[in-house]
Amino acid sequence: MSVPSSSSSTSLSTTLQGSSTSHPLSAYGWDDAWAAEFAPYAEQGLLPGRVVRVDRGQCDIVTPHGTVRADTAFVVPRDPMRIVCTGDWAAVDPDGDPQFVRTLLPRRTAFVRSTSSKRSEGQVLATNVDHIAICVSLAVELDLGRVERFLALAMSSTGGDALLRDGAADGDGAAETLVVLTKADLVPDPATLAHLVEDIERLAPGVQVLPVSSATGEGVDVFAAIVSGGTSVLLGASGAGKSTLANTLLGHDAMEVQAARDVDGKGRHTTTTRNLLVLPSGGVLIDTPGLRGVGLWDAETGVGQVFSEIEELAGRCRFHDCAHEAEPGCAVLAAIEDGSLPERRFDSYRKLLRENQRIVAKTDARVRSEILRDWKRKGAEGRAAMDAKRGRAR
Repeated sequence: MSVPSSSSSTSLSTTLQGSSTSHPLSAYGWDDAWAAEFAPYAEQGLLPGRVVRVDRGQCDIVTPHGTVRADTAFVVPRDPMRIVCTGDWAAVDPDGDPQFVRTLLPRRTAFVRSTSSKRSEGQVLATNVDHIAICVSLAVELDLGRVERFLALAMSSTGGDALLRDGAADGDGAAETLVVLTKADLVPDPATLAHLVEDIERLAPGVQVLPVSSATGEGVDVFAAIVSGGTSVLLGASGAGKSTLANTLLGHDAMEVQAARDVDGKGRHTTTTRNLLVLPSGGVLIDTPGLRGVGLWDAETGVGQVFSEIEELAGRCRFHDCAHEAEPGCAVLAAIEDGSLPERRFDSYRKLLRENQRIVAKTDARVRSEILRDWKRKGAEGRAAMDAKRGRAR
């Protein structure tokens, strides 16, 4: 690749400066903060761009000169958390065949799940997002446990836990999480629909729950207004109506859609890649493939937020290390007994906590040691209790 001359670099840098609203990439989320991050690379004659699609070894990047197909050979890390992802901002060669991505700008936010591999690696699904929309289909019975899992993952990823530790940009590190109940036209009774909304609202107080219907247009304008102020990502299982909702917001069929199975409401993966699309009402949208596995990744913060009432009850237990199993003075068990805390809710809380603990233990030797020590302590206590019981029996 030829290196740009100093005069051409200066001209390019000048062209890319100015107010963020007049920048060719403003529709894709470019702002003054991104311009400041990119300034050193502009001086080198590189172009700013946003990743709109990633394929193996290559990606589509929109630049001030249009969308280019760029090679990612220079940004192939050992750490899977640093792999180029849809939503990333990058510095790319101004010309050449192929053009190369030279570096990625620090991410503001990242949505991360654990992979299905035995290596317990994190997989970044979307970066630099302002809104995380969890899509839940009303064509099938609500799976409250799955919604809780999505919420815990979303709140952890946007709260800073899943950001690249040594490369995150300063900021509040938070994105707005909301639940979108798709196919609301399939629940024609307003009272039933209101009851379903309340069921989801109880899972995470403060999280907006919005029923929408791409068929009738219900709630679409409200959702469009929410996502018009930044970058939004649609997440959910196959058949949740993400691509149909994306097409409705875009005003045309940009994403292929397929019918969900009547038996379980699930569909085949209509979307097979993560695509970043500009919305006519403002903002950009990342549509993702349906997620079969939603493994937690460093999600302790999110679990605590989703189950905040259980965390509050735990603080009232007589013993600070109460396991909420059979201890005297356990406020959690008392709440289950009097019906104020559903047992299903508590079981879901414990399941997610244990899963997250296992994931963290695989990557953190200190946590692994603490878990082993706790197991040994509980084993010793159990043996002591059995010995005491045998002694009384004699």
